[in-house]
Amino acid sequence: MATASDPSNGPEPRRHAALVYNPIKVEQRSLRAMVERASADAGWDAPAFFETTPEDLGDGVARQAVDGGADAVLVAGGDGTVRAVSEAMAGTGVPLTIVPSGTGNLLARNLRLPMEDRERVIRGTFEGDRAAIDVGYAGMRRADGSYEERAFVVMGGMGLDAAMIANTSPQLKKTVGWVAYVDGAARSLVNARPFRVVYQIVGHRLHSTRVQSILFANCGSLPAGLELIPEASIADGQLDIVIFQPKGPLGWIFVWRRVAWDNSVLRRFRGGRRILALRTKDSSVLYSRGTAVEVGAAEGAHPVQLDGDEFGEAVHITVRVDPGALTIALPKGHRLPR
Repeated sequence: MATASDPSNGPEPRRHAALVYNPIKVEQRSLRAMVERASADAGWDAPAFFETTPEDLGDGVARQAVDGGADAVLVAGGDGTVRAVSEAMAGTGVPLTIVPSGTGNLLARNLRLPMEDRERVIRGTFEGDRAAIDVGYAGMRRADGSYEERAFVVMGGMGLDAAMIANTSPQLKKTVGWVAYVDGAARSLVNARPFRVVYQIVGHRLHSTRVQSILFANCGSLPAGLELIPEASIADGQLDIVIFQPKGPLGWIFVWRRVAWDNSVLRRFRGGRRILALRTKDSSVLYSRGTAVEVGAAEGAHPVQLDGDEFGEAVHITVRVDPGALTIALPKGHRLPR
């Protein structure tokens, strides 16, 4: 009878990786060469390559890669590509490498990956560490009664944040990157009106309030060093819920102060934290946390965004978190931020 060390069992099958990339967002020749080189150096078989298309944002080809036996998958593209591939990879146990690409790099930034050293990130696929992160799911009920559930890995929202994304010019975003959202914000603020929502975080009482936006986040860092949710963790099994309800122009000043100054600057220093502890609280931005939240818009459908992509309008959203659902490949020695 053959044993594990018996040569009659044949050689152990060699592993292979797959790269899913958005050809519009990356310089594919150099990227493919880096993956091929790292794969060969690790003794793996030649990698497989899959391009996204307008019809397949990455989820379909990622499933194809896993079904084809890929032992690891790399994704390179914008935040929408990363979201789609993460949705397909969740629950598979196959490690996913986030190669910094595109304009926002929101997940890569929240993982604190070395943004300017893509080769080190890529080599983490073959010789690095592994970590499990949470995945959020938003179930959206449309005005016509239809229902759709999609994943997100950074954050989603209903209201002004989604309208801002919908009003951002794709061409401007391609040209100047995330700064294009400033133009989208300006367009959206002109007609911004608070709307009433009824929401309930699991285990808490029902609330009814008027908001400009309600966000549900898996992690809290934004481009330009802004910290929307300083205490958010991508691996705590919790969602962070943020409600924006500024009252007039002064209220927006309070919102900006909270995000751009309090969260992003003062919280980094002991003296700054003392100042925040003494400051009178305002209700322009409210923070909560839970494993799931239901949100109903009382005045018709409102726009929804997930990881910076618009997902139409919804009258009701059920948001939940799947703890540790996505396995991430990290450069050797890299640790997730707490």
